[in-house]
Amino acid sequence: MNLNKAILIGRLTKDPEVRTTPDGQTVCSFGLATNRVWNQNNQKQEKTEFHNIVVWQRLAEIASQYLKKGSLVLIEGRIQTRSWQDSSGVKKYRTEIVAETMQLGPRNLGFERNQNTSFNNPSKKPQESLPEENIPIIEEKKDEEIDVKDIPF
Repeated sequence: MNLNKAILIGRLTKDPEVRTTPDGQTVCSFGLATNRVWNQNNQKQEKTEFHNIVVWQRLAEIASQYLKKGSLVLIEGRIQTRSWQDSSGVKKYRTEIVAETMQLGPRNLGFERNQNTSFNNPSKKPQESLPEENIPIIEEKKDEEIDVKDIPF
């Protein structure tokens, strides 16, 4: 049995880039940063890893619409390495996470992180109580038809 599964929770390093393939499929790509924190000799250590994420079809449309630089997102998918030759004939490689499931993190409710918290401006206080959000899990379902019996109304 084989398994190729990646689960990441992190923040976008830049705004998503959306494009359409020649055959009409929507694809979206973005960078994701994840942090690892540990103690070594009673000192806090931290390391950041950067991942290339690729999202296809409807998930790509949702990612391009709702995600932006700094957004928190959970990605489940598979690891894929592709290769190509650049214009000078050098073989290049890129390892990516191809997302199959995406869960959006909490929204900032109309204000930017650096504008509403004391990180950059101690005189501004965050709102006291923010409404709780139910964040749906969005899954890509390939070649699955909708059964009328499954519709709740």
